[in-house]
Amino acid sequence: MSRTVIRAGRGARRGEGTAGWLFTLPVIAVLGLFMLVPVLMALWVSFSDWTGRGSPLAPGTGFVGFDNYTAITSGGGLPERNFGIAMRNNAWYAVLVVPLQTGLSLGLALLVNRAVLRGRGVFRTAFYFPSVTSSVAITVLWLFLFSTSGAVNQVLGWIGLNGPNWFNDPRGIVHVALGAETGPAALTGADFLGVTWWDWLSGPSVAMSALILMAVFTTSGTFMLLFLAALQNIGPELDEAGRMDGATAWQRFWRITLPQLRPALFTVLTLGLIGCWQVFDQIYTGTQGGPGKTTVTPAYLSYEAAFTDQAWGQGAAISFVLFAVIVVFTLVQRWILRERDTSRRFGKEGRA
Repeated sequence: MSRTVIRAGRGARRGEGTAGWLFTLPVIAVLGLFMLVPVLMALWVSFSDWTGRGSPLAPGTGFVGFDNYTAITSGGGLPERNFGIAMRNNAWYAVLVVPLQTGLSLGLALLVNRAVLRGRGVFRTAFYFPSVTSSVAITVLWLFLFSTSGAVNQVLGWIGLNGPNWFNDPRGIVHVALGAETGPAALTGADFLGVTWWDWLSGPSVAMSALILMAVFTTSGTFMLLFLAALQNIGPELDEAGRMDGATAWQRFWRITLPQLRPALFTVLTLGLIGCWQVFDQIYTGTQGGPGKTTVTPAYLSYEAAFTDQAWGQGAAISFVLFAVIVVFTLVQRWILRERDTSRRFGKEGRA
């Protein structure tokens, strides 16, 4: 009797599994056709000498191995230098945008989550509104605001500051702050990806700084909602227990609230990091990589190499190097924010 019941249960589970695969098969087919197949074709293009004419799978397309990857990473020519400049620009972009947008979005979430705040719905909508506005429209607006005679420079003039020519200034803000024009030989004589270490440490250009502010302005509202959802899942009894124990507001946030936000924090950091390394439309619409290539990003460089220079293999190679960079940073971030096994650590301390 029991064996019959067990066999019937296993058969029902197998039936459910088959039904599940049947229901998901259309989605798998669509994703495979419009996502997996193009990715695999692009991977093949990165290892080929395809000229952009005809099919990349045609017999005339030859296999060149890692030549396209070598050209952009260690070729010693213009492709390597362009890729190095793009990586430098995007690295500074990510280093500044990710912490700024994360901190601002968390602060906004804490603000609109307060029960004593009146009109919380209005504030939530106002903070989120830039995130649903077209990035092209925001970029065009930013070009007007940060022009030489724009509103930003006028406001700076009211407080006695002479605003820069934002989108036409290629100087790095670190060099501007230090007032340095030339660096020591140890930094100017060595390079990485065709770019000297002195240029790597120059910071984002003045033009890229304006784009960084735009990214923080447009993305913080979305991440605010993620933090807000996580905050509303935290029981009020935890905060009340901290109050009864005499913890200050900062101690309650640092010791109680923030650890509960670790999953949301990982999501925000991961999405922010991926978005930063994939920035394209703001560059294409706003600066076209200028001035002096100081706003070129790997995503834009991949497009330019393929569609403008007809170097399709190098364009595809840049995309897959960028993919590898995103995966590595995501794994490192996941390791840093992983859940620590506190019980095991306390057990070892107890045995000691």
